[in-house]
Amino acid sequence: MTDPDTSSTGAQQRCPVHAATDLTDGGTQAQILLNGQVYYLRITRAGKLILTK
Repeated sequence: MTDPDTSSTGAQQRCPVHAATDLTDGGTQAQILLNGQVYYLRITRAGKLILTK
């Protein structure tokens, strides 16, 4: 497993950490906007994350 604070070049960088339940506001679904595209984040009953377009 790789260190989340290092990039592929090995330089030290901070990577933001967000709790999935914060993104879903305590629920199980959230919408994420990137470059005008909407993606859907879902937390399953098994506690897994699914990201779909």
